[in-house]
Amino acid sequence: MTKDSARRILIYSHDSFGLGHLRRCRTLAHALVEQNQNLSVLILSGSPIIGSFDFKARVDFVRIPGIIKLRNGEYTSLSLHIDTEQTLAMRASIIRHTAETFDPDILIVDKEPFGLRGEVEETLRFLKTKGTRLVLGLRDVLDDPALLVPEWKRKNVLPALQDLYDDIWVFGIEQLYNPLQEIALPADVKRKITYTGYLPRAVSVGAEPAILEELDAPYALITVGGGGDGEVLIDWVLRAYESGNPPPIKALFVFGPFMPPETQNSFRDRISKLDMVRAVTFDNHMESLMSKASAVVAMGGYNTFCEVLSMDKRALIIPRTVPRLEQYIRATRAAELGLISVLIDDGVRSASTMTTALKHLSQQKKPSETVIPGLLDGLTNVNRLAQLRFNERDKSREKNTLSFRKADG
Repeated sequence: MTKDSARRILIYSHDSFGLGHLRRCRTLAHALVEQNQNLSVLILSGSPIIGSFDFKARVDFVRIPGIIKLRNGEYTSLSLHIDTEQTLAMRASIIRHTAETFDPDILIVDKEPFGLRGEVEETLRFLKTKGTRLVLGLRDVLDDPALLVPEWKRKNVLPALQDLYDDIWVFGIEQLYNPLQEIALPADVKRKITYTGYLPRAVSVGAEPAILEELDAPYALITVGGGGDGEVLIDWVLRAYESGNPPPIKALFVFGPFMPPETQNSFRDRISKLDMVRAVTFDNHMESLMSKASAVVAMGGYNTFCEVLSMDKRALIIPRTVPRLEQYIRATRAAELGLISVLIDDGVRSASTMTTALKHLSQQKKPSETVIPGLLDGLTNVNRLAQLRFNERDKSREKNTLSFRKADG
């Protein structure tokens, strides 16, 4: 295969905490290489656990130093004992040099138009001069518009959408939510927006998670994603199983890799006293655990929501409301459409309230019983859009080659 015939996509994901951005980028990468035999995808990520995941052939990653956001809004290095600005400078340099060397046909930037603290802006401008097609990929919900509008205004995002990006792909459906609904977008930017549909998930081939050997009956999967802020949900569901009137179904808790060890140990002590409950810290094949579950209880992040839809599971979503309203907005809109049920944290979190909600799950409709056109067409449409961009870049290269030959002749 010649260099000219090979396709390349670079995916940038800024986040160092949680699993959402990483798992969405990995899903995109795998789907793209499956449909394009001459394509290689490289993921730029700050995730400290990216190496815990397996990747298909022709998908690889570059790990950039991690940065996390503190509760006071400031950023700090995740692992390195160096100044934050030095870490950011290192990240920006790695991103730029990776892009120069890899020379992608398409760059997909996940969620943050300029990257973390503007670290990808220089790379965007460089790749624009090279003819790389620049795509901003957005999840279905970003945040409460009252917070998103001033945030994007402060970051001066609009010029990037107008002058740098060729496309804006929203990985959801407008019928559920428009993530940019309150932002005054000019017509030329609106024309760049495509709703792809949600990104479907499938059970990966391989050995089943060992914990499934301990679960010989239907179970509810209790998952909190990365787990860094999942303590409240885990505690609330556990209270129901510790009560005198526990739910009639077994439960499998997945704490998540970012839940503090001391918190996990506290939960494990409680779980050890319960016959109906099992727990694992983390499994990188969550699709397998969900596919075998009869119901799901979750906070409702983007990836979990996609899995619920793909595996057609009855789900109870208990969304967080801080620091962002993303999960709350997604859950309430999905409940209105009849896709899931939702339970809002009332601060009391009584065992009886949770038990009742879990019992009602068995009578709940499955997502597939609500017909919504294009709901899970995300990966099909992403491949179609990528192919269009490949073809456009080929034509641009041919045009430039002809112009050079004419000038040289």
